[in-house]
Amino acid sequence: MPAAELAATLEHRSGLAALAGTGDMKAVLAAESTGDADAALAVAVYLHRLRAGIAAMAAALGGLDALVFTGGIGENAAPIRSRVLNDARWLGLSVDAAANLRGGPRISRDGEPVSAWVIASDENLVIARHTWRVLAQTRGLST
Repeated sequence: MPAAELAATLEHRSGLAALAGTGDMKAVLAAESTGDADAALAVAVYLHRLRAGIAAMAAALGGLDALVFTGGIGENAAPIRSRVLNDARWLGLSVDAAANLRGGPRISRDGEPVSAWVIASDENLVIARHTWRVLAQTRGLST
């Protein structure tokens, strides 16, 4: 397979899209709720990979102080956050169901050893700030 085709496949035709026919988690969750087996598999695989990543990071760090959900799915998919937190009780996490449905910012119960948060990201703003700093440094502009 040519490199360009491989890159396009990995970017656009793998993951949720390969398993459920779409990369839109909202649509996948909706399909799962109607009993769609492909969507259920896609969610199960997604959650498995997410939980494995969290566990690996927690092990590498020797534990967690907080778990932060961000980005498209992290910010907008309360069912995913809830399932992750329910399965991460071994880390000291628990979900505050009402706060999770509201989208946080804190979505874990008070008094737990590890907190969970929903933090909005703005990648475009971060990129713009970094670009401005580089331009300012190379052209002698003030930041």
